[in-house]
Amino acid sequence: MPTHTLTVGFDLDMTLIDSRPGIKAVYETLAAETGVYIDTDLVVSRLGPPLPEEMANWFPADEIAGVCDRFRAIYPDKAIVPTTALPGAREAVEAVQALGGRAMVVTAKYEPNAKLHLAHLGIGADVLIGGLWAEGKAEALLEHGAGIYVGDHTGDVRGAHAANALSVGVTTGPCDEEELRAAGAEVILPDLLAFPDWLRTFAAA
Repeated sequence: MPTHTLTVGFDLDMTLIDSRPGIKAVYETLAAETGVYIDTDLVVSRLGPPLPEEMANWFPADEIAGVCDRFRAIYPDKAIVPTTALPGAREAVEAVQALGGRAMVVTAKYEPNAKLHLAHLGIGADVLIGGLWAEGKAEALLEHGAGIYVGDHTGDVRGAHAANALSVGVTTGPCDEEELRAAGAEVILPDLLAFPDWLRTFAAA
């Protein structure tokens, strides 16, 4: 239900967390189990889209659902501990809450695994919704009345705009400033360290 409270959405992978080491470890385990070659460095260089889209590069169509299930099962043991919070992640979430707002995480990641990341890293989001990508993220953003969505991928820009939210891009992921700007991001920051000051200025205006 949309409200008049400030609600800010954040993407997870490469926006709030650097999950590359953890995801690489899961793919390496999966490759060892299946005997299928996976270029794990290439995979982690382009995080963002849903898991089945990446798996389609390495497995035949009829195996994708099964290997995705296996990936999600391996994930808690392999991916949570190596993953770190990106600089300013906790502070960005707390900056929203300090203004009396609500911070939500909307991610394409499987929600139970996303929850493990937030708990492990002490990122205290008020709402977490997983399994949504690009324009699909608008469903959650609209439901919770988010006026701002922060992400590192052009898909996040599309999601923000589909929800009539302001798109804030951070260049900590696979998309650089030029790509985010071309996709229509209204604000571009180098990382989340710059976010609290920007938000306070935005809220004051």
